Amino acid sequence: MIGGLGMPELIIILVIILIIFGAGKLPEIGAGLGKGIKNFKSATKKSEIEKDDIEPEKIEKD
Repeated sequence: MIGGLGMPELIIILVIILIIFGAGKLPEIGAGLGKGIKNFKSATKKSEIEKDDIEPEKIEKD
């Protein structure tokens, strides 16, 4: 289950997407989705690396 969705719900969603966009557009949609996910992962990795590069402030003890 993905987020509370079972197999029947996923199949219904896929059928609706197929009806709306048609079979010819599905590869384009999949490729665009893949590129978007790849860019998102790349951006989050860059931000994590930048956070790690910043040195934490030294806390002075009284």
